[in-house]
Amino acid sequence: MSEETTVKAPETSAPAPSGSGSGPAPRQGGRPSGGPGGRGKFFRRKKVCKFCTEKIDAIPYRDVRLLQGFVAERGKIVPRRLTGVCTTHQRRLTRAIKQARNIALLPFATKH
Repeated sequence: MSEETTVKAPETSAPAPSGSGSGPAPRQGGRPSGGPGGRGKFFRRKKVCKFCTEKIDAIPYRDVRLLQGFVAERGKIVPRRLTGVCTTHQRRLTRAIKQARNIALLPFATKH
């Protein structure tokens, strides 16, 4: 029988694929961040609370146009991680949306 020689390829410092199971790898999700600064082609601005910047203290339940911006198409209240509203204003916003629903200013759900 003949002898086979195996040539080992030079190792590179490229990270292993995320599904290899070789330890905890950084999460790969969302848009590409780019270079070492973390700001590549796509840069996501920090979300700022709309009510804090405009100094709106009380959120009126009668202002349907304002509330509709925080209700999804299907009728769900949009979470604060998507809207950027602070915790206190999100609670007030939720209460205002629920009040507006109860007096039929906003729908509970969409019609099929």
